[in-house]
Amino acid sequence: MEISKTQILSYLEKFKTKRVLIIGDVMIDSYMWGVVNRISPEAPIPIVSVVNREYRMGGAANVAFNIKSLGAEPILCAVVGQDEKGKIFRDLLKQNSMSDEGLLSLPDRKTTIKTRIICGSQHMLRVDDEVDTEIDEKSSEILVEKVEKIIAKQKIDLIIFEDYDKGVLNPKFISKVIKIAKKNSIFTAVDPKKRNFNSYNGVDLFKPNFKEFCEGTNSEISKTDLKEIAKSAQKFLESSAISTLLLTLSEHGVFISDIKNNFHFPAERRLIADVSGAGDTVISVAGLLLSAGASLSEIASISNIAGGLVCEKSGVVPIEPEELQNEFR
Repeated sequence: MEISKTQILSYLEKFKTKRVLIIGDVMIDSYMWGVVNRISPEAPIPIVSVVNREYRMGGAANVAFNIKSLGAEPILCAVVGQDEKGKIFRDLLKQNSMSDEGLLSLPDRKTTIKTRIICGSQHMLRVDDEVDTEIDEKSSEILVEKVEKIIAKQKIDLIIFEDYDKGVLNPKFISKVIKIAKKNSIFTAVDPKKRNFNSYNGVDLFKPNFKEFCEGTNSEISKTDLKEIAKSAQKFLESSAISTLLLTLSEHGVFISDIKNNFHFPAERRLIADVSGAGDTVISVAGLLLSAGASLSEIASISNIAGGLVCEKSGVVPIEPEELQNEFR
């Protein structure tokens, strides 16, 4: 389908009026850039001489960063630890002019940090320092209360559940928030993981990747078999009362279905540098388009292009509106 630059600009203008609540697992993406000049005498591994370090917002926070970059107002509702990394995370929010009103600090919780060691454009190693046990029921209730207070205080257009399987989201919490969203006529979108895959009944937009979809539905289908994908999508949507399934197929693009209609858009030809964070960009763009009244095919096509654009850059980075509009004539 042909989408004009005028249409893209129109949607970008609508994004500026949107306020989005992002609920889920936040983390810090730590980057160590360096050079390798020799091999360690202690083991057959390269020695990386670090020349630069940087902290970025990751996980659900990267979705918030994408939302902000696209012109909308993000509000994070998440959990961090009462540790040094938790302080760093709050500082990152301030640096990016984002509110911490939805943030809950827990004394017995570790703030997730993922450290990537990079030489040139080559990833050498990633170190994850985290816990993924579920937060306790009391903390979960406090988080629900934060959601309710935020919605009562200001108009929310969209809620995005950003699930990284780190324990913030659980079936009871998810169900309560979906009910709150429906009561307040707020769109809901989900980027799921395996643990809570079948806990999002009734949401408006569900965006797993192909592997997550097959695992979550116990399906054995080929990524290129669009007929079988369409059948599985219809069955899943009917059983879960979910309005729209947006399925990312990596090198094969995206597939979208609302039971009555479905579309497939092949992947754009790109010089891929790093796929990290592409899913965050896709759910951000798709969710905003949903709240802005875009059609099924527009949601899939534009999100597909946006996801491809961020893969051209090293590290987890947000989509820039100018980059997106430059893809259309």
